[in-house]
Amino acid sequence: MIYAIDNDIQKKILEYISDSYVQSITLLIASFIIAKVVDYFITNLLRSFVRNTTTAIDDRLIDYLHRPIYYSILFFGWALSFQLADFPLTIQNPIISILKTILIIMWSSSSIKVFIDLIRWYSSRDSSTKIIQKRTLPLFNNLSQIFIFIAASYFILLSWDIDVTAWLASAGVLGIVLGFAARDTVANLFAGIFIMADSPYKKGDYINLDTGERGYISEIGIRSTRIMTRDDIEITIPNNVIANSKIVNESGGPYEDERVRITVSVAYGS
Repeated sequence: MIYAIDNDIQKKILEYISDSYVQSITLLIASFIIAKVVDYFITNLLRSFVRNTTTAIDDRLIDYLHRPIYYSILFFGWALSFQLADFPLTIQNPIISILKTILIIMWSSSSIKVFIDLIRWYSSRDSSTKIIQKRTLPLFNNLSQIFIFIAASYFILLSWDIDVTAWLASAGVLGIVLGFAARDTVANLFAGIFIMADSPYKKGDYINLDTGERGYISEIGIRSTRIMTRDDIEITIPNNVIANSKIVNESGGPYEDERVRITVSVAYGS
């Protein structure tokens, strides 16, 4: 009699364990516990280890990355639990797409912060031969944000099962049309990138152009460069013009001293 009761209990336990909703709830709880354990390891144990290093960049990296890692583990468990619960696809697919979109946005935001901190840390190191310097930081900041934004938009579209092949083809044709229609603007943009990368001058330098303009550099933009003359007149010059001009930087060289030439007339009888 006891044996028969035990068999009935075992059958009920097996049926209860094999139930998809029970497995789904168990996976939800397990994903939450695993995410908390990993987050505790990153924010406490790993932070105490990197606290002994001489730089603070690793501490900031932990601050930026521990949250996306936590939610990645948590949302991954949620997605599996929804699949185990055998929800209708009309409910399951939008929920999973929303979770993917949230993760992509979180990882993109953290990636921008990580990349900007890394290039700032690298540019602060004493080396005159490295590509990334303080004066080229705006260029790399802008390029990184544009690249990460495009990549995030692409993966968000994929998470919603949107075919981007036709979009990419249309964007290619549209890019060619816009390139011909706005070739001067595109030329200025590329010239601005090359000027920031090559750095023939920096903000505050006094330059002379072979086109006759001269003055202090007040602003270096992607499309144009602004020069302030000694008469306090601001001149905006397209970067394409400057890129194709001969530039005399009077503030360049080993010293920051500015050279001024003055013509002095002297009477014959003096």
